[in-house]
Amino acid sequence: MGLRSLFRKRRTTDGTAEATPAEASPEPLTAEQLVELEAAWAELTAAAQASEVTNFSACTRNGRSWTENAATVRAVAATLRELPAMEDQTPK
Repeated sequence: MGLRSLFRKRRTTDGTAEATPAEASPEPLTAEQLVELEAAWAELTAAAQASEVTNFSACTRNGRSWTENAATVRAVAATLRELPAMEDQTPK
């Protein structure tokens, strides 16, 4: 199995192309999910400012962006809160 086969559409038994998980369009978020997501982003913003982090990146495993999942955003915020403050670290 070559690397190229990972990025191709699969053929179903009836001959039509099947979308891979990354190509499938995600369902739109409900109003409740949007409110929860906004609250999670507020937590992440506060955690990032408190930790003095200027940049970070994250990825997903299920084809949907991590930025659209409130639980994932909160997990990133919790990780940032655990980082030691820059002033606590003394150069050796």
